[in-house]
Amino acid sequence: MSIHPQIIEKNGIKEFAVLPYQEFLEIQQILEDFEDIQDLREAKAEEFNAPTRPLSQVLAEFIPK
Repeated sequence: MSIHPQIIEKNGIKEFAVLPYQEFLEIQQILEDFEDIQDLREAKAEEFNAPTRPLSQVLAEFIPK
């Protein structure tokens, strides 16, 4: 992805960067996806040593034989 910012200076110092709206939306989506991945990784790390059961055992509880 490439961005095309317009830089606005105030008293000769770069003060603002203005992006086309579509580029802003793309960056916003990328950041949201990144946050979701971080949350998933954190949740997986917290549950790393949690007790587990085989899928067949779980299914047996819900599907009568």
